[in-house]
Amino acid sequence: MAGSHKAGAASRREGGGSAAPRRRNKRSRARIAGVTVLSVVVLAVAGGGWIYFQLNGNIKTFDDGGVSANRPAASTKGSNVLVIGSDTRSGDNASYGHGTGDIGRSDTAFLMHVYSDQKHAVAVSIPRDSLVDIPPCKLPNGTWTKDKHNVMFNSAFEVGETVEGNPACTQNTVEKLTGLRVDHTVVVDFAGFAKMTEAVGGVQVCVPNDVYQGDLNPKLGHKGSLIFGKGPQTVSGQKALDYVRIRHGIGDGSDIGRIQRQQAFVGSLIKKVKGNGLDPTSLLPLATAATKSMTVDPGLGSANKLISFAMSMKDIDLHNTKFVTLPWRYEGARVAVVKPEADALFAALRADRTVDGQDAAGKGASAAPSPAASAPAPASGQGISVAVYNGTIEKGLAGKAAESLKSAGFTVTGATTAATQDYTHTVIEYGPNDEAKAKTLATHFPGALMRQSKTPGLNVILGTQYKESGADAAPSAPASVPPAVADKARSADDNICSNLSYG
Repeated sequence: MAGSHKAGAASRREGGGSAAPRRRNKRSRARIAGVTVLSVVVLAVAGGGWIYFQLNGNIKTFDDGGVSANRPAASTKGSNVLVIGSDTRSGDNASYGHGTGDIGRSDTAFLMHVYSDQKHAVAVSIPRDSLVDIPPCKLPNGTWTKDKHNVMFNSAFEVGETVEGNPACTQNTVEKLTGLRVDHTVVVDFAGFAKMTEAVGGVQVCVPNDVYQGDLNPKLGHKGSLIFGKGPQTVSGQKALDYVRIRHGIGDGSDIGRIQRQQAFVGSLIKKVKGNGLDPTSLLPLATAATKSMTVDPGLGSANKLISFAMSMKDIDLHNTKFVTLPWRYEGARVAVVKPEADALFAALRADRTVDGQDAAGKGASAAPSPAASAPAPASGQGISVAVYNGTIEKGLAGKAAESLKSAGFTVTGATTAATQDYTHTVIEYGPNDEAKAKTLATHFPGALMRQSKTPGLNVILGTQYKESGADAAPSAPASVPPAVADKARSADDNICSNLSYG
């Protein structure tokens, strides 16, 4: 029988690429949106002659040799862009922020899902302190780390302790957490963020109360002078960076609250860029600042590639640009991922369902497909061995599934309880040479998530959506963003003073 250790690892994998989901958190979020959505559009508008050549020469790429071989399959249902904010103090960044050190750290991250209709997008913020599993990651000397369990999300970017950070490791972690293949990864630094806000002529923000130097830097030891007065105002450069970094003395003082203010900032930045007009005069300074501050994967490593990427998002309006936060709860001083809601959120994105329940392929919130259309007929399991685990609190589920599989010809090596009982979706884990067998097994579990493992053999971990057994399992209703997430979503056209802090 496959060991309980394997199921224990599996129990953290349901929501993502084979597993589940920082540090000073969100300064980058602002720099990011300007990079991935809008400033890149500049390249399409002004991308000719020497201007094109200049922008092309600004772009830096990271080594993607550290991207895991065990990745979620590519999807035709939209695309996914990971945006990471680096708070390294090297180079031009030394004059920004209030810290020291040469190790690149991830202060914020979000995964942007651009829907296949190219008219909707949603950015999912991942709190830096979220406790996640980090898969093996490549070190500068070429060796790979071992799996790490229940560690802070932002520690993935620090693996190897280099100035430039480890974006490939963060990408591996996000894929494992979400089950979504990351098509592109973008890293933006302090200096780039500050210069982009200056390039657009400042960004309008809202401050709920007066903020002082001591709020930005608690180690100061005294209140200090006033940085921000209460109310709406326009910020740029260092002041914009200070706004997105502040946590103490504003709102409820939490990192989650800071995320929400940064989401508002990004929305305001997008609104400002579009309001300025998408012409070369307005966009060239922004494009220059953005490309100088970015480090991207090789798939985006030229102006031409960035133009193509940008053009895929040019028709997304402000209201359909959404921001949500990964479902979470406090676990001591850290943040735990709430699996049922997180799983549902990522399942909705995999299915290309928008925050308001639309099918981005243009079919609307249609009813569940018929069983015949949604899954192949259950296949014979002759010659296939599988271990069954119950990932729910419903007693006897593993035994029931085991009997059904035996009757279909499978050899069941064991039926027991998984390490955790918080699965929503059924998960099938398979070894490097077992994909064909896993696909056969999947015909008995419509809607199951497939996860490749480095350990040979098959495991099936049952979730709450498993109905009765085997071929009698009903297809799930269309995936949808859970109400607890959708109800708190922010649009880029929302009032800048609304919902600025959790609590």
